[in-house]
Amino acid sequence: MIARKHQVASAPKRVRCAIYTRKSTEEGLEQEFNSLDAQREAGEAYIASQKSDGWTCLPGRYDDGGFTGGNIERPALQRLLADIGSGAIDCVVVYKVDRLSRSLLDFTRIMETFERHGVSFVSVTQAFNTRDSMGRLMLNVLLSFAQFEREIIGERIRDKIAAARRKGKWAGGKPMLGYDVDRSGPSPKLRANAEEASRVRSIFDLYLERGSLLPVVEEIERRGWTNKVWWTKDGRTLGGRRFDRPSVHQLLTNPIYAGRIVHKGEQFGGEHEAIVPPAIFERVQRQLHSNGRAGATARGVAQSALLRGRLRCRACDCAMVHVLSGRGTKRYRYYICSKANRTSRSSCPAPSLPAAEIERVVIQQLATVMRLPGPMAAITEIACDATQGVVRESEVWGALKDFESIWSSLSPKDRSRVLDLAIERIVYDAGDSSIEVVFRESVLGNMNAESLEVAA
Repeated sequence: MIARKHQVASAPKRVRCAIYTRKSTEEGLEQEFNSLDAQREAGEAYIASQKSDGWTCLPGRYDDGGFTGGNIERPALQRLLADIGSGAIDCVVVYKVDRLSRSLLDFTRIMETFERHGVSFVSVTQAFNTRDSMGRLMLNVLLSFAQFEREIIGERIRDKIAAARRKGKWAGGKPMLGYDVDRSGPSPKLRANAEEASRVRSIFDLYLERGSLLPVVEEIERRGWTNKVWWTKDGRTLGGRRFDRPSVHQLLTNPIYAGRIVHKGEQFGGEHEAIVPPAIFERVQRQLHSNGRAGATARGVAQSALLRGRLRCRACDCAMVHVLSGRGTKRYRYYICSKANRTSRSSCPAPSLPAAEIERVVIQQLATVMRLPGPMAAITEIACDATQGVVRESEVWGALKDFESIWSSLSPKDRSRVLDLAIERIVYDAGDSSIEVVFRESVLGNMNAESLEVAA
């Protein structure tokens, strides 16, 4: 009797399929059956048609509603990539290629991730998958057209915005103090907010009255005013930040308040109401320009400020910056905590320190330390090594004893170099009005590296 062998067909390998869906805007997502649902339904039907090949649909949803395809900063896509990395997915199914990405570069990177983990990619409506070379070729062709379409759309949007601004229309952006956004018509418009507009005019008047930004910031802080507060469609509150010097400067230089719209450096008459008289706006711009020239002079003086970049505020752990004050030809130098200089003086307990007085205190401490045996011996050794013994020890000691004369003959650059070599840090403590000068161990020589505290 001849035995016959029966070959039993093996079951197809299980292919775990994840469906990814995306929609660029949030419009219509609140509907019971929206675009994301339609894309997923098409994906589920396609996976069901491949059941004989072992395809099965994973229950988890990867839906990005209201996210652009121009980048990969999408929560559902990031979850999808993470699950691929963990080996939980064999195939990714989308309705169209551009649902996954509209960027050729991003798509290439995503596909590299897929290939690295052995994951295939299928587009339902474009009838291909990446399991064969023809499918990969078609994918690259389709993706090139998707990116081309995205770039064309971008150009059209930019042209539309430019045309709208040339006609004086507001083309969108964050709401600003003084205006509300009226979206009742076919395009958004700016409508003056009476209460906020009054505050904006007061800020312009304050600047003309006080003459500089920091006093304006302090007065705004005293009155409790903040930047624009607005609400998103989902009810979240945004804005409402405290004013600082940059935000006040931004407000004062915004031509929208004078009834203008700006596009690429050109100004056009806006269709919105001006809430600051053009004459006041121009006066403020002239004052800002004048202060800017004075500021350039101040920055030039600050370059030679002895303690610039070395003096710190202990209370705020911030650098103390060198600034000039005064009007006309009289200028006064002082150091102020950078936090107080940015926001308001009330934000830091440290007062403004007269620059010349503080610099004199530090120089005196430097002169005192240089006359001590430890530093003198260390500097003598350095000088002798540098000149191979040409400089005698007595000459170095004699020079250091007359430190003030040497210091007065140095250029600002050389003085700065001496401080860099000798001093590690300088800290002002508002609690007891003291200056702490910490010298480098290399200068103190055999002495203990300790700090000297003096009254400010």
